[in-house]
Amino acid sequence: MPGPVTPRRRPRRPAVRATALGAALAALLAPSLTACGGDSSAAAGNSTLKWATSSFPAHWDPVVGGSGAQFRALALTYASLTRVNEKGDAVPDLAESWKYNAEGDQVTFRVRSGLKFSDGEPVNAAAVKAAVERAKKQKNSALFGDLTSIRSVEAKGQDAVVHLTQVDYQIPQLLGERVLQIASPKAARKPSALDQNPVGAGPFTVTQVIPGTKAVLKKNPDYWDAKNIHIDKVELTSAPDASTVVSGLRTGVYNFADIDPRQAGEAKKAGLDVFVQPGYNAANISLNVNKAPFDDDKVVDAVRYAVNREEFVDKLTFGYGKSTDQPFPPGYIAYDPGSAEKYPYDPAASRKLLSKAGYQPGELKLKLVIPAEDPAAEIVQSQLAKVGIKVTIKIDKNWATPFFAKDLAFSLYSTTGRDSAVQTLTAHFGPDGPLNLSSPYQPSGFPRAVAEARRTPIDDPRYAAKLRAATRAGLDTKALVFTYSSPNLFAKSSRISALPKNPAHLNWTGVTVGGS
Repeated sequence: MPGPVTPRRRPRRPAVRATALGAALAALLAPSLTACGGDSSAAAGNSTLKWATSSFPAHWDPVVGGSGAQFRALALTYASLTRVNEKGDAVPDLAESWKYNAEGDQVTFRVRSGLKFSDGEPVNAAAVKAAVERAKKQKNSALFGDLTSIRSVEAKGQDAVVHLTQVDYQIPQLLGERVLQIASPKAARKPSALDQNPVGAGPFTVTQVIPGTKAVLKKNPDYWDAKNIHIDKVELTSAPDASTVVSGLRTGVYNFADIDPRQAGEAKKAGLDVFVQPGYNAANISLNVNKAPFDDDKVVDAVRYAVNREEFVDKLTFGYGKSTDQPFPPGYIAYDPGSAEKYPYDPAASRKLLSKAGYQPGELKLKLVIPAEDPAAEIVQSQLAKVGIKVTIKIDKNWATPFFAKDLAFSLYSTTGRDSAVQTLTAHFGPDGPLNLSSPYQPSGFPRAVAEARRTPIDDPRYAAKLRAATRAGLDTKALVFTYSSPNLFAKSSRISALPKNPAHLNWTGVTVGGS
């Protein structure tokens, strides 16, 4: 859920400064292609992106809705301090540069001068301070758990001085498109209004929102990199049933969509460009070790050995995904090869452990609680039945409340990951991790290992090893059984040029929509 960060030699107490986006993105610009049918004319200055998404924002306030896959749509109208490039490295967005102090517990972001939000308010360090404070304190914030390393933000004109609770070189990656999309402080004084009328400083501004259904946006001429935004209008539509998206793409109702892997073959036959955008996705089976029967390690390990990860990949991703036993896909910098296959598929070993735990076949009954129909739940049910565990699936539309309150014993979760690998680790394994159903439980060696990873600059040659050690320590958990990494799968008209391969994100810089 990947673009590995390439470690470089650690400087001696350096100023960590970002590099400009321009040169990197220039190579990504593609020539405009000829279009017809439903696509608008780029030559006429009216190129339109018609995007059907299954992750249409339920909330337009980034503090509330900046989780899950909705952050990709919110990034149309909100900009962040940083973004990631194709390697997964943090590069400038609203911040043109940043610099750590010698101790590594303070980082100063220099915000670009002369920018303004779509309501005319200035983009400055005060706006950054307000965004961080709101994300940490607003009652319905989905992001407060991501900002535990930040003690406070000091605003000095265009300099946002971020004071940390600990040495943490992950901050430039953390404060990007996923975690800190920055809204106008004036508009954010009324979060309920912002929730339906977004006010940001991103590449587009919203002109119309039909809640839950459609949003219309236009190019923002005041965006800091507006010269490289070649799309004039965006029509963002909540995708109907997955089976109808391809026909909508074929007829020109849409020219871009996130699609289900089951639709990939049909989309290719229709002449559409089908592609996987790199990402950090990972799915897991969540166990609560504070509740029976998972307070017995033998039962936990029995579940681990009962899981056949390849079945998830084959049945759910149609070959586009990968099996994983970690909170990252294989190949990502934080993925620890030494921990792979620690619990291989072994039904016989599973049955023996259940017997040692005192359960005869069919005696152990579990209730798997999920938010909606999910074929992954049926796979879990089938696999556990093979080792003698009876699973009943319960759908709870209010599932999020008991899950995040840690009241459930057995559930499923999928995550799109974070740009900061350390943040992904703490979200899964930390005592306050939102994805740790067993909070406040954490593996005994995890706090020290993750602190070491935070203290290591990402350009230190030891960084990858420290990060993988933190992953290894986290995988001692009894609370999570990872299964597979799903693809970020998209289909588009051939008249839309290729997108930059920024992991987990959709970056429209340099992208063109051809005209007829």
